[in-house]
Amino acid sequence: MLDNLSNRLQKIIRDLRGYGRVSERHLGETMREIRNALLDADVHYKIAKEFADRVRARALGQEVMESLTPVQQVVKVVRDELVELLGGAETPSLQFSKTPPTTMLIVGLQGSGKTTTTAKLGLWLSRANHTPLLMSVDVYRPAAVEQLRVLCAENSLGYFDAEGNADPVARAELATRYGRNSGYDIVLIDTAGRLHIDEEMMVELERLRDSAAPSEILLVSDAMTGQDAVRSAKEFHDRLGLTGVILTKMDGDARGGAALSVKSVTGQPIKFVGTGEKVEALEQFFPDRLAGRILGMGDVLSLIEKAEKAVDEQQAVEMAEKLRKDEFTLEDFRDQLRQVRKLGPLEQILGMLPNMGAMRGLSSLRVDEKELIHIEAIIDSMTPRERQNHQILNGSRRKRIARGSGRPVQEINRLLKQYLETRKMMKSLSRGVMPRLMKGMKFTG
Repeated sequence: MLDNLSNRLQKIIRDLRGYGRVSERHLGETMREIRNALLDADVHYKIAKEFADRVRARALGQEVMESLTPVQQVVKVVRDELVELLGGAETPSLQFSKTPPTTMLIVGLQGSGKTTTTAKLGLWLSRANHTPLLMSVDVYRPAAVEQLRVLCAENSLGYFDAEGNADPVARAELATRYGRNSGYDIVLIDTAGRLHIDEEMMVELERLRDSAAPSEILLVSDAMTGQDAVRSAKEFHDRLGLTGVILTKMDGDARGGAALSVKSVTGQPIKFVGTGEKVEALEQFFPDRLAGRILGMGDVLSLIEKAEKAVDEQQAVEMAEKLRKDEFTLEDFRDQLRQVRKLGPLEQILGMLPNMGAMRGLSSLRVDEKELIHIEAIIDSMTPRERQNHQILNGSRRKRIARGSGRPVQEINRLLKQYLETRKMMKSLSRGVMPRLMKGMKFTG
C-alpha cells in the first residue's frame, strides 16, 4: 500500500536522523524532498506544497528546535500532518438510520470495482453482526446483476432482484420494502456506472438519492487512476453529496496519491480500502494506522486484529515455545505459511511491523499462491525425519523429493534457502516484536 511513497519517506527520515541537530537548511532540504516524494506519488501539487509548508512551519517552532531530540520531534510533526492529510485523528465510521433498514448507495465509475466492493462491504457488515441485503440497479449491464447475485450466493449474503423491472428507482424501492419486511437492517444498492461522468448517469443517481434517502452515499474510487480519481470524486460529491469514499486496488502498483488527496479535495473521509481481489479483502480505513505504515512505524493494531481472526491460540503458544528453543522445523515452516495465507500477502504483513520496511524487498519473502502450493507439495514429499531435520537432506534425498513433488531440484534448494532465512528472521522476531504482539492478542479461536 503506497510502497513507493513509503520507501521514499522512510529514506528521507533515515537521512534526517543522521544529523545531530536540525538546522533551517536541513529542514529546507528535507521539505523539498518530501514535496517531491508526494508529487511522484501523484499527490496534487497544491496539496503537496501545502503539506510541506505546514510541516516546515511547525518544525521551525520553538518547541521543536529547542527540544533535546529535535529530529524525533520533526518526525512526529511529519506523522501528525500526514494523519491530518489522510483524514484526521478520528476514525471515520458508517452512519446508520434510527429506523431500519439503513440504505446505502454505492456509486462510482464503471471499472472501479463497484460491484465487487458492494459484496465486500456486505461481508464486512455481516461479520460486524449486521444483516445486509444487496441489490443491483444496474439495469444496463445484466452481467453486473448476475455478478452480484453470484457473490452473494458464494458468501451467504442476502440478495434481492426485481426481475423484469427496468426502473432503477423502482427497483431500489422494492429492495428497501423487502428488506424492511424481511428483517434486514441494511440495504446496499449497487448503482450503474459509466466509463466517464455524464449528465444522464448523474440525473439517475440524484433520483435514487432523493427516493431512497440513504444514510450513506459511498463512492468507490480506483486508486490506480491517480488524479483522475480525485477529479471524479469531486464531481460526484458536488452533485450527490458524498458521505465517504472506498478506495479500491490499494494493493496494486499504483502511486496511490489519490489516498492522500481525496479527503482534502472533497472534504469527505476515506472509510474503507480494498486490499485485494478476494471478497474478504476490505479494511476499515484508519488514517493514523496508514500514516504509521507509510513512515515505517508499523501498524501492529491492524496486524493483531488480523491475527486474532486467523491464528489458532494453541498453535500460537506451541510455535512461540519452538521459536524460543530454536526448534523451528520444515513442518513448522509449512504450517506457518498456511497461517500467513489467511492473514494476507506477506509483504503487507511485514509492512505492519515497525522498522521492517527493508525486509519487504527480500526475494525469499515474495511468495505467491502458486509458490505456496509448490512448497507444500515439496515438504509433503519429505519423510517425517527429513521434515524434522533439514541437515540430512543430501543430494540423493533432494532428487527423490523432486520426483515425488514434481518440482525441479533447483526449487528444492531454493526452498531450503528460504526456510533458513525465514528461520533466522523468526528467531530474531521471537526476541523482539513477536512476544509483544502475542501478548496483545485476544484469540477468538
